[in-house]
Amino acid sequence: MDADAALGPVLDLGGGEVRAGTCSWTDPTLVKDSDWYPKRSMSAAGRLAFYASHFPVVEADSTYYWPPGPRLAQDWVERTPPGFVMDVKGYSLLTGHPTRHQSLWEDLRSQLAEEHADKTNVYAHHLPPDALEEAWARFEHALVPLYDAGKLGGVLLQYPAWFTPKKANRAELERIRERLARYPVYVELRSARWWGEEDDRRRTLDLLRAHDLAHVVVDAPPVAGLPPVVEATADLAVVRFHGRNDATWNKRDISAAERFDYLYDDRELREWVPRLQELAGQAPRLHALMNNCYGDKGVTNAGDLLRLLTEAGARPAAAPGEASSSA
Repeated sequence: MDADAALGPVLDLGGGEVRAGTCSWTDPTLVKDSDWYPKRSMSAAGRLAFYASHFPVVEADSTYYWPPGPRLAQDWVERTPPGFVMDVKGYSLLTGHPTRHQSLWEDLRSQLAEEHADKTNVYAHHLPPDALEEAWARFEHALVPLYDAGKLGGVLLQYPAWFTPKKANRAELERIRERLARYPVYVELRSARWWGEEDDRRRTLDLLRAHDLAHVVVDAPPVAGLPPVVEATADLAVVRFHGRNDATWNKRDISAAERFDYLYDDRELREWVPRLQELAGQAPRLHALMNNCYGDKGVTNAGDLLRLLTEAGARPAAAPGEASSSA
């Protein structure tokens, strides 16, 4: 890509580098049902370049459903301007979620236990331990082009509500550094039990900090029971905005976009300005990511957040760049 290609604003907020963006740039409700992109016939490369000209970070969520390969990561490198960074969501198999049988690599698929070989969805424990470790290794290898180009912002590992703070799950978190040793990693824990009483929160934060894992601060619907625990545990701080739609949070048989169908107003986002200022004072890098990617609501609110931060005193960063190899 042209070295002079446009890059969305990277902000300096009290000395911390702040990037705002969304958790998807390809959702069909954004591409087909909104007018945010100039043309609905744009190529995949054109859409990503257009997105990058507005926001300097994005979270790739397709990697949750289908594991990426190095060629895809290299395409992302080539299609984005210097200084742009991409956060990559971990493959569902790696975080204990149901995983589409057909998304598994063919040779690993053949190692499924016989009783699970024909199921639509499979889980990590359906594979032999060495096959699961191979899946981790392949996911890690796939991101090398992004990492080498300085464009890997971080890896998101989002754990489901049934991943509770028991001994085996704490051990699973402790192993992340072995499996993704060179990458910045941020962890979102969807079970409210990690964040119950003050002692629970402190133990969770101490565990993440001890293993250099960034804690994902969330804004979520009240029904989720997930408080916004505003504390950084690594050099990268992350906030993910899920909207506040109680009616859809636990609803079955709807798309991810429908689940997060919510448009924040200025009052709600303004509540987050002092929290983001606090996080920017705790970590040198901060990503604020809108996950309300229904239609153009995510990109609208990411722009709103940039405006509110600027009004609060944020300024353009002197050198917009984030080399993950130095993280």
